[in-house]
Amino acid sequence: MTAKPYRVTAHVRFSNAINASLVRLGIPLGSTSLLTVRGRKSGKLIQTPLSIFVQDQKRYLITPYGVVNWVHNLRAAGGEATLTRGRHTEKIHALELEKDAAAPVFREAVRTGPAGMPAVFVHLYIRFTLSRYLNVGVNASLEEFEREVLTHPVFLVQSAMKEGA
Repeated sequence: MTAKPYRVTAHVRFSNAINASLVRLGIPLGSTSLLTVRGRKSGKLIQTPLSIFVQDQKRYLITPYGVVNWVHNLRAAGGEATLTRGRHTEKIHALELEKDAAAPVFREAVRTGPAGMPAVFVHLYIRFTLSRYLNVGVNASLEEFEREVLTHPVFLVQSAMKEGA
């Protein structure tokens, strides 16, 4: 069984626009920040609302829907990007992890979901949305997750410098 390819639908665009606007205004949406990265084709700055996964006091960008546009752009930009929440902007370097390091982080992210999300919503999200894009279940072995992260990369977020107030 192969995972369903991710498509950016009108609903996704609308949801991303609303979430991006709320995050820009400083309205907390769990661990959501705006990732801004230069487009690999257009050269324009592109913003995508993403949940930041925190484990052992380290921050990660998780790709639950596979290698999507922001992943391609981040790779092309050498990991250079910014994260924004309200008036706070942070320059970051996102380091793509090797499968051995990425697998346990991805497995935990799939199991627990973003910080601050109630367990019932995490369960519903996994069951009705996320499971369509994965070839593993939440209880899969670490070895199975090592194979899964080949198509669902994990990036360690490293702070470069802070801007703004």
